[in-house]
Amino acid sequence: MAQRDYYEILGVNKNASADEIKKAFRRAAIESHPDRGGDEAKFKEVNEAYEVLKDPAKRQRYDQFGHAGVGGGGFGGGSSGGGFGGFEGFGAGQNINFDFGDLGLGDIFSSFFGGGTSGNNRHAQQSNRGHDVETRVEIDFNQAVFGTDVELSLSLEDICEHCHGSTAEPGYDLKKCDNCGGSGQVVNITRTVFGNIQQASICSVCHGKGKIPEKVCTVCHGKGTQVKKQKINLKIPAGVDDGATIRLREHGQAVAGGSKGDLYVNIRVKPDNKFTREGDLILSDEHVDMVTAALGGEIEVDTVDGPVRMKIPSGTQSHSDFKLSGHGVPHLRGASRGAHIVTIIVDTPSHLTKEQQDLLKNFASLDNSKNKHGFWR
Repeated sequence: MAQRDYYEILGVNKNASADEIKKAFRRAAIESHPDRGGDEAKFKEVNEAYEVLKDPAKRQRYDQFGHAGVGGGGFGGGSSGGGFGGFEGFGAGQNINFDFGDLGLGDIFSSFFGGGTSGNNRHAQQSNRGHDVETRVEIDFNQAVFGTDVELSLSLEDICEHCHGSTAEPGYDLKKCDNCGGSGQVVNITRTVFGNIQQASICSVCHGKGKIPEKVCTVCHGKGTQVKKQKINLKIPAGVDDGATIRLREHGQAVAGGSKGDLYVNIRVKPDNKFTREGDLILSDEHVDMVTAALGGEIEVDTVDGPVRMKIPSGTQSHSDFKLSGHGVPHLRGASRGAHIVTIIVDTPSHLTKEQQDLLKNFASLDNSKNKHGFWR
């Protein structure tokens, strides 16, 4: 579905001032706010438009390249507070969650998680399910763009190898719990002014199972699990961003007689010295001398795919943007890639010989005779 023009969304023309854009945003946001009976999808659209048009650099790229100039082709562009969502909404600093199931890429879903450390519970756990676990991995910029494989080394509760999770010493059976009579619950009666009140609770001896071992396992001491060092191979997909969370189903803590919890891996992407990222865009600066900028030419530009040749037209001004299509970040839900935006910085020489100074003065005087603004205009 084609994206609407950001100026059209806010109801302003392309020459609108920053103040006019701000006023238009406030008006549109109030009209479309869900709490005031507005449409939530339109409210998000208004926020997305304002996030781009309020930023001079993003607005310039949008005016020049359209949605492709602000990361509009993938997950990254977008409204304030958007998420990078696994997914269990992307861009730098956003949170996205990938449900990889048994280490295969799963479906995309939307909720927001923060990073954490291994061993912490993520949600309240049921008695027949092990605890969820969080951990963190750090990858570099290129690994995030093209994907990578990492090996996680974690100490987790796993099924006891001695009793195989039965909690009983091998050769012994489970017997009915004497405390609850095999029901797994204990009923307590409390006398009140309104009469007797019965309250059932999980048996503290058998923990709701109704059975206990005739002799507890000598290795796990009746727990059914033991801590083991585990190595887990994780495939990180191309296009993942900083703050993404990958969920591995049943790779968390084990519990006797139940399923394992889940493992949540928070992805941190180290900043790059050359490139920055906005959604599916990669941004970088390239410096050229003023002669190349004035006369035009061809320069070599560094990209994540390696160096490429890029033409510079004559009369290029400093901070002009050029787009290298297909050299940006891969889209997680497709085979296409975003663009690489190259900002040209024109370097003015600070140390000139007398001969160079004379040449520039002569050039300036020749140009000034025809152009009152000088040769820099």
